[in-house]
Amino acid sequence: MQKVDKYIPFKQANWLPWIAIPITLVLWELIARFSGLPAFILPSPLLVAVRFGKAMADGSLLRHTLVTFSEVVLGLFAGTCSAILFGYAVAKSRTFERLISPFLVASQAIPIVAIAPLLIIWFGQGPFSKILICALIVFFPVLVNTVVGLREVPRSLHELMRSLRASRLQMLWLLEIPAALPIFLGGLKIGATLSVIGAVVGEFVGADKGLGFLINVGRGQYDTALVFVAIFTLVALALALFGVVIYLEHRLLAWQGKH
Repeated sequence: MQKVDKYIPFKQANWLPWIAIPITLVLWELIARFSGLPAFILPSPLLVAVRFGKAMADGSLLRHTLVTFSEVVLGLFAGTCSAILFGYAVAKSRTFERLISPFLVASQAIPIVAIAPLLIIWFGQGPFSKILICALIVFFPVLVNTVVGLREVPRSLHELMRSLRASRLQMLWLLEIPAALPIFLGGLKIGATLSVIGAVVGEFVGADKGLGFLINVGRGQYDTALVFVAIFTLVALALALFGVVIYLEHRLLAWQGKH
């Protein structure tokens, strides 16, 4: 009986989005239909669906989505790899931490929107500048979680590994990585969603393709339905990346018995 009670809330939580989404769409349709607002201000869900079909039919949505997706994935990969390397160095060296901390804090004090124009000017409007923006916005949360995860490893376990004459590589692979993985994956979840924001910010500032560019086109043409289509596609990308991290979490942390 206790086992059934344990899993009922989880099942209910899985069904809640499937109830909330139709209710939201119905409310949206009612507001768009009876509020008297013109379609270029608030298009109905039906108009957005029609515009989505049109964008898919002419291939523009798929083309721009692939551009943004490639920028997001490459930026997430670059930002995560660099954050892991720097995070390990910071966790192991207080001197390096004191040296780099002012720069890390300063980088977070400046909004990415303010940095993006400079990166576009320096590196051009091609995909490299967008990938760099994604990497920068992903870097900090992944780095912080990497440092926290490595420093949360119990000292007693380090001493146990030393007593067993474990090498530095064995210490890293058998102790530090498994122990830090849960906290690291928490940072990766944040980074996965932020990477989408980074790509769109870069495309807003300067681009001739991508979903951010598509939003600018829709805004300039008062094609609000197209703006909604691009926004929902970005949401789908973020959810997909978040889902991939969740899947990795379930696979990599199966040994904990919590998933």
